[in-house]
Amino acid sequence: MRVPRSSLVALAALLTGSLASAGALSAETVALDKAALDAPVHPSDSPAPSDPVSTALPDYKPEPPAAEPAPATSVAAPVAPADPLGAAIFARFSDTSPLLLRLTSKDRDAIRGFYEGRAFKPLWIADGVWTEAARAVSARLSAAGEDGLDARAYTVPNLGEKPDQKAVADADIRLSAAALLYARDARGGRVNLASISRLITPQLDLPDASAVLSKISDAGAKAGDALQAYNPSTAGYRALKARLAALRGPAPAAVKPLRLPPGPVLRLGMHDARVPLLRAHFDLEARPAGTLDRGPGEPDEYDSGVSEAVANFQRGRGLPGNGVLNIQTVLALADAGRPARATGNEAELIVNMERWRWLPGDLGADYILVNVPEYRLRAYRGGSLRDEARVIVGKPESRTPLFSGLMEYAVVNPSWYVPPSILKTMAPKLAGYGGKTWGGYEVVRHGGHVALRQPPGERNALGFIKFMFPNQHAVYLHDTPNRSLFSAAKRDFSHGCVRVDDPFRLADVVLPDWSEERLKKLIGKGERTIRLPAKLPVHLAYFTAYVDDGGTFRTLPDLYGYDAPMRAALGLPGGGGPAIARLPDEPARRRAETVPVAHARPAPHREASRPRRYADGQQAERDEEYVAPRRVLRRAARAESAPAYGEPGLWTPPPPPATRSWW
Repeated sequence: MRVPRSSLVALAALLTGSLASAGALSAETVALDKAALDAPVHPSDSPAPSDPVSTALPDYKPEPPAAEPAPATSVAAPVAPADPLGAAIFARFSDTSPLLLRLTSKDRDAIRGFYEGRAFKPLWIADGVWTEAARAVSARLSAAGEDGLDARAYTVPNLGEKPDQKAVADADIRLSAAALLYARDARGGRVNLASISRLITPQLDLPDASAVLSKISDAGAKAGDALQAYNPSTAGYRALKARLAALRGPAPAAVKPLRLPPGPVLRLGMHDARVPLLRAHFDLEARPAGTLDRGPGEPDEYDSGVSEAVANFQRGRGLPGNGVLNIQTVLALADAGRPARATGNEAELIVNMERWRWLPGDLGADYILVNVPEYRLRAYRGGSLRDEARVIVGKPESRTPLFSGLMEYAVVNPSWYVPPSILKTMAPKLAGYGGKTWGGYEVVRHGGHVALRQPPGERNALGFIKFMFPNQHAVYLHDTPNRSLFSAAKRDFSHGCVRVDDPFRLADVVLPDWSEERLKKLIGKGERTIRLPAKLPVHLAYFTAYVDDGGTFRTLPDLYGYDAPMRAALGLPGGGGPAIARLPDEPARRRAETVPVAHARPAPHREASRPRRYADGQQAERDEEYVAPRRVLRRAARAESAPAYGEPGLWTPPPPPATRSWW
């Protein structure tokens, strides 16, 4: 179809006038030659009618509208201050020479940012001399060894009598760098924990440069105390620190022996004829002085002053410092002529002081602490020990991870889902089975995943209750039907979760609105989730040396072989060589692989003749035959090994947040 020439000419003239008036098109743009006007127009060549220009002019292609120029976002580079000293500090930051070993470029940039906010004014030097705050910081850095740190890492720069501006700038920045490095080391930044184990995953609270430098510079004469406060303040840390000081200090001076006549054990408030002898021996007043509330005490009263003197003597002799005059203390008093130095060695004390830095600075007034090598759980309320229990922890090949979490809820009558790591081992027994249940286990399909579920019951691998604090390792605290295992001295039998002896007693502590008796009434009545009124901190820790509540120093076997690599990382004696080579292998977690299924008939059921030390679910796996359809195995093997709260063999590298699970 041909468009009339007159129509094209009229439309072109109209467009030429309107666009030229707007300055959008030039004469050359809208000029139409005779060939263009005579060219036939086909419907298939016609552009969309929404573009009148291109509809009328087939050769015309409108240009896109010019983009608005983006506003300028460049930030002006810092300019050197006019002040000569500020300019010297500015120039020192421009110098690429390092400030301190182990100080990263990120830390260096953070220090520069702090100084930039101060217009590059010096922080520690005034009129060519150190300020009072600087001297306090220097003293603390020099005494870093008191907290098990290495004072050589925090070099205090020298400042001459009449330093020039360049020397002042260098010294001021270096002291800031040393203070920052100390603060970060005090909070646990000294060791690359992934090099020890990828199952050590605490959330370290490492302070930034601005917070550290602002805090200590504002403290004035107490800047050293403000810097030292970055070290842990927990009682367990302080006890190890005191023992380290006693070990490094002079041996206790010999004292005159005291031979006491026979008598009963003495406790606070008791009266006994031996008390005056104790008062004279410890240089105490023969008669306790009176106060506004009470009159003078009796000479034979075993009061707080005598008890405290006895406790101090006990600690110096390596005895529990409880202040009770028992037979061990009486014998030590009779043998006091031979001074005793504190036991232990520096390396084991420093290694375990370092482990306190992995825990939060504030453990919480209410919290649970599990010491893995001790196989023990302690529950605290209001900062005081409320209860403790024996626990079972992970085997060396499936270690219990070390971290802090928040317990959110408990589940009574829980189900247990067989994790992929165990499901794979059941391949020969699952072949050929086509039903949906067997031996109390159910085949569960959810969201494209297939799993075996063990319903609540007396034989459930999780027992009657579990305590959940969601975490990347998929571990938690729970009951177990294999209670005979708690009688063993070495209790590393699990896949990584922590099994608790008498868990309903623990529930009585963590669930204030539920008594042990009330919870036990729920057994057998279906799965029940009970949320805690407030999230409860749970700390999974690893202390091979500690001071117990009675003041006795105790050491434990190194269950997972972490001590030697820790000593090596801290530059302490005994940290290299074969000790590291003997560590158990820690293979990376792999996706489940397709399990070849052989045709086999289900083996007959057999009863367990005695309790066996298997991991969670292994007792059921070996004492009862698991069976499931072959397609269940193949689907489970192909499925992603997402975390499941059922001891799935533990994450080795920290996994990404899972969007699907085996639940």
